[in-house]
Amino acid sequence: MERLLIVGCGDVARRAIPLLTRSYCVSALIRDRSQHSRLAKLGVETMAGDLDRPSSLAKLAGCADILLHSAPPPNSGIRDTRTANLLRTLSRGRILPWRIVYLSTTGVYGDCSGMRIDERAPLAPATDRARRRADAEERLLRWGRANGTSVAILRVPGIYAADRLPLARLRKGAPALREEDDVYTNHIHADDLARIMAAAIERAHFGRSGRAYNACDDSQMKMGEYFDLVADVFGLPRPARISREESQAAISPLQRSFMTESRRIGNARMKRELCVKLRYPTVVEGVADARRKFADSSD
Repeated sequence: MERLLIVGCGDVARRAIPLLTRSYCVSALIRDRSQHSRLAKLGVETMAGDLDRPSSLAKLAGCADILLHSAPPPNSGIRDTRTANLLRTLSRGRILPWRIVYLSTTGVYGDCSGMRIDERAPLAPATDRARRRADAEERLLRWGRANGTSVAILRVPGIYAADRLPLARLRKGAPALREEDDVYTNHIHADDLARIMAAAIERAHFGRSGRAYNACDDSQMKMGEYFDLVADVFGLPRPARISREESQAAISPLQRSFMTESRRIGNARMKRELCVKLRYPTVVEGVADARRKFADSSD
């Protein structure tokens, strides 16, 4: 079996593991040793290491045929030094990965004023957070070209699931922007994203190297509409609507940063080339399923 290495074994990667262990010998880089027993139960071998400490990564050289890279960049700066450290280590191996799948963000497109876009849109990251992701994309693509490694970029929007809904925000009564100031957002259910990750690995030979895919669902919804939907389904009060000017005092800087970019992202390339059929085509289906799971757990 081919060896698949996961770097960044968070919630979504763990959801993908049962799909991957069917066909690959899966290992994972872990920074926190407490993850070992949980991953071992899933059939995953673990290797301790920290992307911020290059000296701890030596064992990664030559250890994988395929790399699934979902580790986030550092929390500051405009460069992804973690990806740089990872690639520098991989370059020392006698065997290099023939395939890399990287989880990026749709934030690399910047603000598109609510326009419909696809993967042909130019990258225009407007925040340092998105600039770090764009830097990681460029590093991986450049490394892939230099080493004959096929690279696939998955640009991911807001991830949600039954345990990743804005329920606390709604219960706290945090406001949302009024309709005329609101922005379009994009979504993907965590389980669907796990399946997209597996498909990007399995169907490597169908797409061209250096290909980017928008890993999002079919929703065309503004942020306030999403909050209203979750509130209605879970029987919570809808958030009050305020102007953008009023949001300066009422909403945290981090949350406001997500309210400055508006885009409607197409996923036709993902469906066509990766042959993904979404289990939750829109957040309507995903949030309804989450409510059913909450109901079942309370019985």
